[in-house]
Amino acid sequence: MSIYKTYKNLPSLAGVCSMEDAMKPGLSVEECVRRLKRYHYAFKRLHQIFTARITAEPIYELKMGFSLHAHLCAEHTAALRTRVGEMREPPLGLEAIPDANLQLFFDEILAAPATEELLLGLYEKTIPALKAALEQHLQDTNRLTDQPTVRLCRFALLELQDLLDFGKQSITALVETETRRQGCQRSQARERSTDWLSMLDRCLVAARGLDGTKAPSGETIQPLYSARPYEYDRVPKRDERFPDPYNMGVNAEVFLYDKNFPPEPKTLMMFYKRLREVDVPEMMASIITETTDKPWGYYRDMTRQLWDEARHAMMGEVGFANLGIDWPNKVMINYTWSLALNTQLKPIERHAVLYFIEQGLMPKTGKRFEWEVGRASKNPLSALFQDYDWADEVLHARIGRDWYLKNFDNAQAAVRYGDECWSRVLMNWENWRQQGLTQHRNWWPELYQAACRHWGIEPDPAVAAYSTTYQTVRADLKELTGSA
Repeated sequence: MSIYKTYKNLPSLAGVCSMEDAMKPGLSVEECVRRLKRYHYAFKRLHQIFTARITAEPIYELKMGFSLHAHLCAEHTAALRTRVGEMREPPLGLEAIPDANLQLFFDEILAAPATEELLLGLYEKTIPALKAALEQHLQDTNRLTDQPTVRLCRFALLELQDLLDFGKQSITALVETETRRQGCQRSQARERSTDWLSMLDRCLVAARGLDGTKAPSGETIQPLYSARPYEYDRVPKRDERFPDPYNMGVNAEVFLYDKNFPPEPKTLMMFYKRLREVDVPEMMASIITETTDKPWGYYRDMTRQLWDEARHAMMGEVGFANLGIDWPNKVMINYTWSLALNTQLKPIERHAVLYFIEQGLMPKTGKRFEWEVGRASKNPLSALFQDYDWADEVLHARIGRDWYLKNFDNAQAAVRYGDECWSRVLMNWENWRQQGLTQHRNWWPELYQAACRHWGIEPDPAVAAYSTTYQTVRADLKELTGSA
């Protein structure tokens, strides 16, 4: 070693590691694969938990965070599956549970009864344990021989740190702030979770650590929250900033496609349409959670689309914030679409409706039209958002062709089935009003007037008078009968 030199002192070994590090013993292929399967199991279960908890989580910011984190976990699961398949490992055995105590650990977090416990279990127990395991792998393996795995670990660690940062801030906001506000030593959430959090630690010890390299405790641990099997809650929930979630009093599509209205106010309707897309992750989470035994590519692609739809909702949020508009007070974001589809249709029927809608967005009257409106409005954010929204929807149409279309003899039959499924969904427009759940208040004039104040212009009386609802016209402009 003391006499080895590279040519003109160039980096050795492609810059992967030093010569000294490359001479150190590392993990065998067998041991490397054994650990990889545990990381794979952890990312796969995290994906399951994040996805399953999106719909019934009322807090909007957590819905968005869980959507992103589910997508990232799906990507890392796919990468690990590929890496295991490269290492002399047929059959891969990736669906096997590596340890019963590790299974119990994740079952408990999936079944966490409240948001605070869920956050503590995810961001103070699970992700730190997975991060520590990947860091240990980088220390134990030979960075030259196992460079493909090293690369996967480094990418995963970057994004796990992002998850931890999000989780720390969320716990500070929802758990620790409560402690300071009430002048307590410990928050009520931490107090009631003490034994459970300790149980999670004991599960990991009994499982020989997340990576399976530690000495086992030999303890038999009884389930707590997961003693009753977890049941997915497909009914969407919203926080207090969504005071009128049944409101269907403003039909954005009829306004958007009316040639008599100028492009500037149409931008407001597109921001509304984007933000309203928070219901798409709520619905897609139900498809992913309730559809089993598909290839991992299905879950990866569907979760990518779920995350894209969450991004679109946040584009609408940013659009309103950029105009100085307090959207929770000015815009009534409903959940009627996800509620109806989740509670009235089977998973394949929900996917059919999704496919039907995505295909309908591809012609010139769809996403291209919205992009053209965004450009004509002279609002640079609107044009930018619709540019990427259009690109995403082209991808989503391809995902539909890859995973939904194959169930039918031809594309026409697939589209027809989606239309039929959507037509069977009863929106209960009049019943919701009679039950006192909403008056379908026309919130549009207030929103438009607030935007005009920001723009420094006088409201157009014809625009301000718009009052078409969704009572008889669907979002794809198809006329309905009765109050469906």
